[in-house]
Amino acid sequence: MTKVVPLAYLAACIGAAVALDALWPVARVITAPWNLLGVGAVAAGVALVGAAVWSLKRHGTTVKPLRRPKALVTAGVFRVSRHPIYLGFVLCLLGAAVLLGSLTPYAVVIAFAVFLDIVFVRFEEARLEEAFGEAWADYRRKVRRWL
Repeated sequence: MTKVVPLAYLAACIGAAVALDALWPVARVITAPWNLLGVGAVAAGVALVGAAVWSLKRHGTTVKPLRRPKALVTAGVFRVSRHPIYLGFVLCLLGAAVLLGSLTPYAVVIAFAVFLDIVFVRFEEARLEEAFGEAWADYRRKVRRWL
């Protein structure tokens, strides 16, 4: 498990997507004004992250991946996704790719989602299972990991 927070990886991936778009755009798949639809994806991602953070804080548990959870949150956006913060981050990056318009930034979106799943999601799910046992197992059966 890395000590770097997922938000830092999101920022790095946005930088990588912009660099790929500038240096190796491959093909323009979304042109203006249609690329502005990316603003909607970014807004949806930010809203999802905000709702998830608010819900975690409201239930008195941590947002930080390395800290032990104090509560199993299953309400709000957590009824739809077990990891709405990471889903929101991916939506933000997807929105950035749409705004950029070329094909290459989408490779960063896919790599980022896989990275989050391997490095953060699996670690957090093991922590949640350890902390909440059967309650976690029941929640995991009812709600999908991503969407």
